[in-house]
This record gives sequence, structure tokens and C-alpha cells, in this order.
Amino acid sequence: MTKMIREEIQDDLRSRGFSRRQMMRAAMMFGGAATAFAIGPEIAFAQPNQRKSLVQIGANECWTGPLAPGLAAVASAAAQSNRYSPNDERGQLIKTISKVEKIPEDHVMVWPGSNAALAKTVLAYCSPTRGVVTADPTYETVGDAARFLGAPVKPVALKADYSHDVKAMLAADPHAAIYYVCNPNNPTGTITPTADIEWLVNNKPAGSVVMIDEAYIHWTTDYPNNSVARLAAAGKDVLVMRTFSKIFGMAGMRVGYVMARPDIIKKVMMFDDGITVDLPIPSIACANASLTAKPLIDQRRAELIANRTMTEDFLKKRGLKLIGPSHANMLMIDWKTKTAKEVKAAFLAQGVEIARVFPSWPTVSRVSIGSKADMEGFFAAFNKVVAA
Repeated sequence: MTKMIREEIQDDLRSRGFSRRQMMRAAMMFGGAATAFAIGPEIAFAQPNQRKSLVQIGANECWTGPLAPGLAAVASAAAQSNRYSPNDERGQLIKTISKVEKIPEDHVMVWPGSNAALAKTVLAYCSPTRGVVTADPTYETVGDAARFLGAPVKPVALKADYSHDVKAMLAADPHAAIYYVCNPNNPTGTITPTADIEWLVNNKPAGSVVMIDEAYIHWTTDYPNNSVARLAAAGKDVLVMRTFSKIFGMAGMRVGYVMARPDIIKKVMMFDDGITVDLPIPSIACANASLTAKPLIDQRRAELIANRTMTEDFLKKRGLKLIGPSHANMLMIDWKTKTAKEVKAAFLAQGVEIARVFPSWPTVSRVSIGSKADMEGFFAAFNKVVAA
């Protein structure tokens, strides 16, 4: 299996103390999309054979498809897809990201979604002795990838306001390779102040990186002021992750990007298997046209906030405790006397899909915010489930 890995990569892994068995695990992580399915929890959760005739509010997807300019770009690109790269679509997307995020082009790399980039960064930085520190609960890909490789993982409880406890994260492992901050956090939708993230960046150990996952940042009303893309532009030891799977309604089109210093990008790209340069042209064209559609993005965000507020009001009137405040397209509900597992099954029996269980909070369920009709379907199911 290790013969699948180039000699320079084998040398790099050996220098970090990887055993032959762990190197075999590393080789398995070169599986591209297969790896993403294995360690990408939202993707794994949302398989089509589980989702027929459901109100689908379990995978934090957008309730509707790509923005209109993106769809028009898809049609144009599809008509030219007999060519591998008819109009340098990938280059155009990188230029657009550079302009929108105010970051040099050589600080941007494009990926299919964000799961592969999260996992490959773990592969590039972690070792049997230097691992990952995450919040608990948070998005699982980074921790799962580290465990898969045999690197140590330190989960740290969120603070009382449900933000990341960055000082406790550093104390939990002062020699970690990666400190992972999902902001807004999944599954809570809560925000960690940029000042806290900056503190972690300034106080982390040498040779490590802070990975900031901003998959949900466009849902927040403070964007772009609450983004830390400027830390990447300033050359800090950070990777800032983005995806088009959320507000842009492109989960099935698999486009995302990473912002980081060129040497960090080079280090992660050493573990790329060609997937970053092999994204479908229609997907890239859709992303490029969508990123600058600010009025439509603002409109979609406003619709999300209205539907989320409607759902919060419904649940609060029924005495439910909500984790929050959420700034993204999800809510966490504490059922107190019922487990999330049994509540999930009860909703599924009513044709409503809510999220997988997060083990550290066994009585808390995540509900994605969908369309007004989706949430009304959730309300109808709720009345039956709670009354049962």
C-alpha cells in the first residue's frame, strides 16, 4: 500500500514518526472522494436512499439550489464542457476569490467542498505525537481524520456562551499540530470572537497551524467583518476554509477553497491526489458567478433569519431550551428528558429528517433551518412527537 505514495511523501511521514501501518492509513487517505464520504459526516449522513419523501433538515444544506447567476453560468459552461478548460474557469475563480477576500492569488487553493482539505491538512501536519485540538461538540472531520491516522485528539468543551474556549484548547495540548476552530460552530451555530482566534494564533506553539472553518460565515449578518481571512492575507500560521455547500446552495457541486500562506498551501498540496485541479468546469463556473452576487446572498440570508426566528419562537413558546444564539442555518434543541437518538427516530417516523447524534450532548438535537414549508413540516411533526 505504501508504494502508492511518492518517495518524498514517505520520507516526510517517516520524519514525523509514522509507522508502516500508519503510512498505510495515510495511503488510504489519498482516496479523494471516497475518503470524503468516509470521514465527511454531513455527506455520509445525507445518502439518497435515506431521504425519499422527507423534510430534509438534517444535513445543514440550503433549502434551495444555486443562485440565478450561478445557474446561468452552469448552462454556459456545460455547453462548452467538451473542452477540459475552455475559459480558464479555475483561474477565474481564484481571481474572484482574491478580489472578494482581499487576499493574494497565491494564497488561494480550490478544493471540492471542504472535507478533503480538512482531512489532507491533518495528513500534512499531524504525527503520532502531535495531533489535533478541537471543540466539543464541533464538526467531526478533522478529529476523525486524526484518529484514523493514529494522531492524538483532544476535545475541549465549549464555554458557557458556547464559543470556543481557546485558552483551554491551548492548555489541553500545548504541542498540538493543529488547533481547529469552526466559526460559526457546527452544530451550535455560535460565534467565537475574532479576538479569541487571534489570541490562539499568537500563542500557539511553533510549527503548528490554526485551522478556521468558515463554512457558515456567509449566513452571519457581520460578514465579512467577522472573518479571519485577513490573518491568512497577513501571512499568519492559519488556514481559513470556505465552501459553496451552504448559502450558495451548491452542496452537490462540490466546490470550496482554502486561504493560507503559499508555503502552507504547498505543504498541504504535497498530499493532494490531483483532485484540486480536476473540479468539474460547470461547478467552478457556478461558484465564480455566485460569489459576487451580493444582493442575492443578502436576500437568502434574510430568508434564513426569518425562518430561524420563526422556529425559535415556536420552540421557546413550548418551553424548549435552545443552545445559542445561533448565527447560522441550524438550531440545537435540548429535550432534557429524551435522548437525541430516540427523538431523531420519532421525527423520522413522521417523515422529518433531523441531524445525527452528537455524543457529548446526548439529549440535544441539531435541526437545520430550511424553507418556511420545511419548518412548518417540522412543527407538525413536533406536535406529534412531543405529544407521544
